[in-house]
Amino acid sequence: MRILNLLVEFFDNNFIASFIELGISIVIFVLFLILSPIITNILFKIVRSFTKKSKIGLDDDMVESFKKPLKIFIIFVGLYIALIYLPFSEGTENSITKLFRVSIIILITWGLYNAAGTYGIIHEKIGSKLNIKSQRILKPLLIRVIRIIIIAIAVAIIVEEFGYSISAFIAGLGIGGIAIAMAAQDTLSNAFGGMAIIMDRPFDIGDWIVGAGIEGIVEDINFRSTKVRTFEKALVSIPNSKISKEAITNFSQRGIRRVKFYLGLEYSTTSEKIEKVVEKINSMLKKHSKVDDELIITKFEVFNDSSLDILIQYYAKTSDYEEFLSIQENINFKIINILEEENVGIAFPSTSIYFANKLESNN
Repeated sequence: MRILNLLVEFFDNNFIASFIELGISIVIFVLFLILSPIITNILFKIVRSFTKKSKIGLDDDMVESFKKPLKIFIIFVGLYIALIYLPFSEGTENSITKLFRVSIIILITWGLYNAAGTYGIIHEKIGSKLNIKSQRILKPLLIRVIRIIIIAIAVAIIVEEFGYSISAFIAGLGIGGIAIAMAAQDTLSNAFGGMAIIMDRPFDIGDWIVGAGIEGIVEDINFRSTKVRTFEKALVSIPNSKISKEAITNFSQRGIRRVKFYLGLEYSTTSEKIEKVVEKINSMLKKHSKVDDELIITKFEVFNDSSLDILIQYYAKTSDYEEFLSIQENINFKIINILEEENVGIAFPSTSIYFANKLESNN
């Protein structure tokens, strides 16, 4: 209906003159539409000629954040000029101008929203310069906070632009604040839980953790939940309020992984052979580059039911699960080679039956 009124207003006076003005208006818009990418590329080449002189590289990313908004802005400028050229009434022109200003606010918000992503680059660069370990869990959360603030400010400006008082709205929140807080109790609990995780830093993105009954790799954390990818490749979202109250085991922070098992030898193995096997395994582990040589235990410990058990315990120098398995496999093969060199067999569960009297045959 609004478009129909504009058309009636436009063709109200002189039809032929209005038709010519409409044609000129369309030409203006099409011209800006065609020139938009050209003008954008020229402007960005000029800006990049200055940013290339800096060694940071961050300014290039920030400039890139405004490339698409600038291209759309040029199109909007053409649309605005084309509409203003038409003989609309003063009230209609004011409405068009207001919409143009709102579009500028939206485009600036779009650019700032993209630029907020460069915080991650700032975070990494500061960490590398100051030799500080980057906390990857903090980076995406702060980017979200910055972007929410940008959007909130933009919405407030647009609301004011349309003549509504944002201060009255905020004052109204004070009256209904208690009701909102009650309704959003779980949300606030999860948000504070997320802040507790950030402050305490029990884990980082990419860490292998066990907590709240879930084991896996941390993929993301937001205001509501922490996302963990299990070893079955399922993605589990754990509420921050829950995981912040649980005991968290972070396997990625330990640096080494323990291996402990019993090697069962046959009962026919002589004591001399056992001593040689224990000595060779102990020596092999101490010489292994991927084993902590201060935490090695190789002892003949148990006379088991069907085997002579040697306790073997060592710590692999890795927290990565796949690398840990490779180290363990390599050591297992070396142990088998030692047993083959000493001609010692590995025992298996067996039962010996002894008869007190000889069986008498019936003739």
